[in-house]
Amino acid sequence: MRWILYSFFFLVLLSACQSDSESTEKADLILYNAQIYTVSEAMPTAEAVAVKDGNILLVGDSASVFASRQETTELIDLQGQFMMPGFIEGHGHFSGLGGSLMNLNFLRSKSWDEIVAMVAEKVKTAEPGEWITGRGWHQEKWIVPIDEHVHGYPYHDKLSEISPDNPVLLRHASGHSLFANAKAMEIAGVSIETPNPSGGEIVRDSRGNAIGVFEERAMNIIGQAYQEYLSGLSEEQRKSQWLKGIELAQEECLKKGITSFQDAGSRFYEIDSYKELADAGELDLRLWVMLRHPYEEMKDNMEGLPVIDYGNGYFTCRAVKSEVDGALGAFGAWLLSSYDDKADFVGQNTTQLETVSNIADLCLEHDMQLCVHAIGDRANREVLNIFAEKFSELPEKQDLRWRIEHAQHLDPEDIPRFSELGVIAAMQGIHCTSDAPFVVKRLGEKRAREGAYPWRSLLDAGAVVGNGTDAPVEDVDPIESFYATVTRKRADTGMEFFPEQAMTRAEAIRSYTWSNAYAAFEEEKKGSIEAGKYADLVVLSKNLMDCPDEEIMDTQILLTIVDGKIKYDGRNN
Repeated sequence: MRWILYSFFFLVLLSACQSDSESTEKADLILYNAQIYTVSEAMPTAEAVAVKDGNILLVGDSASVFASRQETTELIDLQGQFMMPGFIEGHGHFSGLGGSLMNLNFLRSKSWDEIVAMVAEKVKTAEPGEWITGRGWHQEKWIVPIDEHVHGYPYHDKLSEISPDNPVLLRHASGHSLFANAKAMEIAGVSIETPNPSGGEIVRDSRGNAIGVFEERAMNIIGQAYQEYLSGLSEEQRKSQWLKGIELAQEECLKKGITSFQDAGSRFYEIDSYKELADAGELDLRLWVMLRHPYEEMKDNMEGLPVIDYGNGYFTCRAVKSEVDGALGAFGAWLLSSYDDKADFVGQNTTQLETVSNIADLCLEHDMQLCVHAIGDRANREVLNIFAEKFSELPEKQDLRWRIEHAQHLDPEDIPRFSELGVIAAMQGIHCTSDAPFVVKRLGEKRAREGAYPWRSLLDAGAVVGNGTDAPVEDVDPIESFYATVTRKRADTGMEFFPEQAMTRAEAIRSYTWSNAYAAFEEEKKGSIEAGKYADLVVLSKNLMDCPDEEIMDTQILLTIVDGKIKYDGRNN
């Protein structure tokens, strides 16, 4: 009732406001009667926002904002709903998200048999020889035990039986291992003599036979066979599939309230394609992209980079992605000491440190940010050491905003170094609770408590901590990641993971907005609701600053606004 009265009151004021403001710049759009959290220290809360030419014109109380109204101004009464800056996905894989929406999705699968059944259904409609692909399985998240396994992984037999003629490639949720059936391994030439590549492992039984799981660099063995299959498609077919995936990824992000997406690794051809989409006005949210190629392919091909604010601010590529290890769930995280559940094994160093150092020099030469995937405590320490060495050689270039992507498991001694070096911790709240069921098993109680997903410790030490989902590793939903960030609980089971490391509501919103913008050198354009910034906004059904914890997951996206235009409208859903 209060908000209805406010609406009536401000509509009565319209004519008076207009007569007193002939010299005021006029708005195209006014959103009013809202509970606005701006993420601005100067004005943390407001009632209304005026927009002109895709930028925020005014922020404040409704009366002052209505001073910018003209006859053609569109008015949207938000009826007391909560508005904040649009979510910025701080680390995801945009084309991978699109691809996952076109293939089998196992993120919610609870057993190996359920996955086999999904593949069996797909086989019924597949053409002979067609590859069947999917992603999202995680052996540590199945609730039905496997009869026979190696380190928790099942054997390929069931998958091979239901798909004898169609090769099957199923990527792990982390993206750091995959499962292949017998047909895929046959095409790839896998035998008992096939050696493990550097930085990878073919998981085998006690007799040395491949069970179907390929970890880290070993994934390339199956991946190359799949790429040969794709090479049989025409360039037009491949481009059409890629574009369909991008269209689906945009739709999925917009309905989740995401207005900007930081893509953690695209190839040269994808960067060119994104620029084409920006030129054609076919990007509906803003993309900030990291280039990802082997060093040898990048070093002589960096002309034209960085690309900043291309296509009216819809596309930027000013960073390079590298990695030094894999994922904890696939035993790929590089640790200082052995896994608790895999004796005498410390994970994988997937990219030689000398190569990462060379990539760092390339970034300095071309004024690019460097973003390095590091999950284990050894991996994070080595990356911090490389960064520190490069920064000491160029003290005049300290504000480089280089990033460690994930920074999941840290030795407590390394936590202060993020702030000291100005390194961004590009983390993902949802990884904490998603991984919670197996982290203590992998690391032990002490390591998990002191250094696993230590957001509070990093913030207290002065670090900038970003947020995201690593989609399609996890659902791209920022609400679920926000819930994990402020509660350290799983939304499905309520399992809690060292809650003393949780963020406050304000810190969590900041991590998903301003901090992600800062991590991309974009805090002057986005990440808070302030005059002059992009009108990239999201309207929610719950007030994330004060609704009860148990109601956070019920939050619905009502409006997603990019560049002052409504790109998703869920008010009638």
